[in-house]
Amino acid sequence: MSEVIEKVGKLIEIEENGIFLAFEVTEDKDVRFLHFSSIPSKEYLNWDDRKRSKYRLVEIHFSGENQNDHHGSKHTGTNPGRRLKLQNFKDTVNLNGRRIVFEMIDEVTNVEVNSFLQFFNGIQIVRTWTEVVNKGNEPVGMEYVSSFAYTGIDKEGLTSREEKMRLHIPHNTWYGEAQWQRYSLTELGLYTVNEFSMKRLSYSSTGTWSTSQYVPMAFLENTETGTGFIWQIEHHGSWHWEISDIVDSLYLQLSGPTENENQWWKELIPGETFVSVPVAIGAICGGTENAISEITTYRRRIRRPNNDNKHLPVIFNDYMNCLFGDPTTEKLLPLIDAASEAGCEYFCIDCGWYSDGYWWDGVGEWLPSKERFPNGITEVLNYIRSMGMVPGLWLELEVMGINCPLASKVPDEWFFLRHGKRVIDHSRYQLDYRNPEVRDFATGIINRLVAEYGVGYIKMDYNINAGVGTDYHADSMGDGLLEHNRAYLGWLDQIFAKYPDLVIENCSSGGMRMDYSLLSRHSLQSSSDQTDYLKNGAIAAAAASLVTPEQCAVWSYPLKEGDEEEVIFNMVNSLLLRIHQSGHLAEISPERFLLVKEAIEYYKTIRQYIATSTPYWPTGLPNLGDSWMSFALRKGNKNFIAVWRQDSSEEKIFIPLNHLNNKDVEVTLAYPSKGEVDYKWNKHSGSLTVKIPKRNAARLFEVTVNNQ
Repeated sequence: MSEVIEKVGKLIEIEENGIFLAFEVTEDKDVRFLHFSSIPSKEYLNWDDRKRSKYRLVEIHFSGENQNDHHGSKHTGTNPGRRLKLQNFKDTVNLNGRRIVFEMIDEVTNVEVNSFLQFFNGIQIVRTWTEVVNKGNEPVGMEYVSSFAYTGIDKEGLTSREEKMRLHIPHNTWYGEAQWQRYSLTELGLYTVNEFSMKRLSYSSTGTWSTSQYVPMAFLENTETGTGFIWQIEHHGSWHWEISDIVDSLYLQLSGPTENENQWWKELIPGETFVSVPVAIGAICGGTENAISEITTYRRRIRRPNNDNKHLPVIFNDYMNCLFGDPTTEKLLPLIDAASEAGCEYFCIDCGWYSDGYWWDGVGEWLPSKERFPNGITEVLNYIRSMGMVPGLWLELEVMGINCPLASKVPDEWFFLRHGKRVIDHSRYQLDYRNPEVRDFATGIINRLVAEYGVGYIKMDYNINAGVGTDYHADSMGDGLLEHNRAYLGWLDQIFAKYPDLVIENCSSGGMRMDYSLLSRHSLQSSSDQTDYLKNGAIAAAAASLVTPEQCAVWSYPLKEGDEEEVIFNMVNSLLLRIHQSGHLAEISPERFLLVKEAIEYYKTIRQYIATSTPYWPTGLPNLGDSWMSFALRKGNKNFIAVWRQDSSEEKIFIPLNHLNNKDVEVTLAYPSKGEVDYKWNKHSGSLTVKIPKRNAARLFEVTVNNQ
């Protein structure tokens, strides 16, 4: 045997797509996950067995088992996880790329635990999940199952973790999505106090809004070595991840719902299989932009193929700073004319179309209001088609209002139940998609809208948080929620299989479910419900960090009583993403309307670049309250750079474009074609100087690299 193998047992070393991994299999078939990085290392050869034994591949905990660790709230030291023995190792290739599987067994319970790592050709991202199979004779109660577990995320470099490690967290809230913050570990309260501590950095979401506080992703940066980890949990229900320390090393564990954090508990009966929530983890070189670029490529790879994300049609929606849920035939017809004249290609009638008056607590039957549409809603939908646009309607198919006539006619089993009572949130009941009658009902609604009304676009909204889940026919409330989540995805897959060209926007009060469980299916994501266009600029400028640009719908809503700079600002907010046009276009001045039309015409000349471009932020990821902001896309020899001057006393900003240093480029003001602005390309510093004389103004530039 080689010296290496004698020292650490059998090594499995893998290099794939620029990721280096190392696993140890001991003589008694214990599996240790020793290395995962964008740079190779043999550091683990110097560790003793006690340290290596803590580098678990999977942490899994069963009820009644010992958690043999001084762990506090941390999910470390699980006894079933410690007992796992390797049965088989598979190394295969599928259409996505290489896949490795560690098949292990807990010989005490005879539960098989399989750890999957799926690589994607050319991408430094691995998708991982855990499969648990009860091959024993007794049921086991699962309290925690990691989808990814790795110890040693801080091991590279010589300086302390306090000095070198920085954690980037995407904070998220209604009206304030995509707000990244960068922290040292000590700023979050994690200090090196011993070889391990009780403190953990714990981020979770419980309930049916997966992104109401944080998006289930983050980036951990090693500033000394220039390496990092980016991850996302691909689930639209409850999720959890944590970072803490053990044997002088930081670990990262990613999972779906847990018992401690999310009230999830699952009894796995003999012969039953449970699969954890999938997660994606990337080991990258470079900072935040490189990490986001890599996960953007991955998101495109895992997404359902669809024409919407190739062609990026322009959508008009009548809600935001426009009809606000009060559509009628009389109000819609002039809007349809104006939207068509402006160049929109879809026209979506938003909420309210199914109710004569107040509609919030009465939703659920989805029948058009005769009062709002005296000649029927098909008159309006047909008119939209006659004006060269595809008609769309708003739905909220996962809820039923407490005053919906149908709610009293269907059984309680249609809804989430807790303690024998229907769950009510914000005057709505939560439908339970585990129930086949519910799925059939929802399918019938889609069929009617598509087949009878000719609808080609659906805005699928979701405006409640139904909490921890349902205990009806479930092992726990969290178990009921997880199974509902999966049933909903299954239903959604069937709808897209039946109607592959149907565009269904993912909206949850704006961006309250901005995750890649849903976005691997939906072609479009609402980025925010923010009604202030200035604040919306800060959200739009950062949103491509969470969603691919071609999926990210941003409101542009010129106000009735605004000026030209307000229109330009609104349009720049959306021009490098997906235009979600709104506003009273039929009632604004001709000059301001022409600015809307100009923006949409220009958008149609660049959208083929947007669909495959790389997002970047020359002046850093923006936040609400920033005085200046920039956001850019890069594709081939083209760069598109949006610049916003907010309420800043400074007229000028220097925008570094380091990848264009010493290159001959042509810079043009792309939108508006005529606007107060000065700009100059500085070849040798690789920067663009922009002077915008007015506050609260925005401009879009096109930068073309010559001779490339």
